[in-house]
Amino acid sequence: MPNASFDDLRSLAQHLRDELEAKKSVLIYAYNGTGKTRLSTAFKDLGKVMSADGETTLQDTLYFNAFTEDLFFWDNDLANDRARVLKINSNSRFFAGLDELEMDNRIRPLLHRYTDFDFRIDTTEWAVSFSRVVETAGTTATVEDIKISRGEENIFIWCFFLAVVQLALDEAEAYTWVRYVYIDDPISSLDESNAVMVANHLSQMLKDAPSRIRVVVSSHHVLFFNVLCNEMKKPRMYFLIRKKQAGGQIFKVQETDSTPFLYHLASLVEMHQAQKSEALYTHHFNMLRRVMEQTAAFFGYPRWHDCIKPEVNDPNETIYKRVIDLMSHGDYSLYEPREMIPENKEHFGRLLKQFITLHPFSPALFPEDVQEVQ
Repeated sequence: MPNASFDDLRSLAQHLRDELEAKKSVLIYAYNGTGKTRLSTAFKDLGKVMSADGETTLQDTLYFNAFTEDLFFWDNDLANDRARVLKINSNSRFFAGLDELEMDNRIRPLLHRYTDFDFRIDTTEWAVSFSRVVETAGTTATVEDIKISRGEENIFIWCFFLAVVQLALDEAEAYTWVRYVYIDDPISSLDESNAVMVANHLSQMLKDAPSRIRVVVSSHHVLFFNVLCNEMKKPRMYFLIRKKQAGGQIFKVQETDSTPFLYHLASLVEMHQAQKSEALYTHHFNMLRRVMEQTAAFFGYPRWHDCIKPEVNDPNETIYKRVIDLMSHGDYSLYEPREMIPENKEHFGRLLKQFITLHPFSPALFPEDVQEVQ
């Protein structure tokens, strides 16, 4: 069942589990706001067994998502403003091997791929302290108990997770319960410049996973997803869409290796369908700009708005870039369900039609023939 629709995320999560009976890995591309994090939670919950008093007695999914980051929290030593540490939630099974498995030495080589600070884990206090070597006037010194940046914190948590994944892949006793590894959008938390490095490293780790461990990775990041698709061994590749309908919503998955539904092409098709149905919202301007940026890079244009080619004597020639700038960087939430006003729908429709017509996209992408702009 490569293309399917589901009434809720639990049903979709069960579908992914069924798929993983035959496939070793599933990759999911979806826009922010589609429900990726909630899907990872639904997938994880399907593998839980609860006792009569509500405690988890069994689980099968090692996962990374926004909740994983919440297992770490700062104690900034407000009284003395000196011993700042990142606290660890000791109740989580995620840290099952922290005491015995020398996690410092497992995390450190992963961390030093991305940054230059160091750390120490105190398994008695369940806290992490950080340090950095600094150079001043030719003299080097180690500064202890530093407060690292939010980006550095995210990198540390990601590397901590990778170290745990490696233990599961090596079938360490503390992680023999892991049957699934589910990773949701790590690039949302990491520096985007690391997208290729993170994706390549992750795919290399997972290539030789034991057959009992299956993998799901979801992302909204085009480059990260593209690298995984090319590096991992024959994964199932899905494009996930959430559609509103009377009485609720449905979640659709479309297999990207059997249809031309990848990355910026997926965005283009979605915008085309939204414009045809007049279901246009402010976030579609952001999507259009992103597709234009990728197209401009492909053709070697110096600016993304070189993709805007209005008709001769178009009275709105100078307004198109301005409209896209305002709608994609204005005071709008990226995925706020705010419908466009009629004037902006008209601008968007003409822009999209011009863009599709004047660039050599395959007509097979669109249900209807694209006519030349009148």
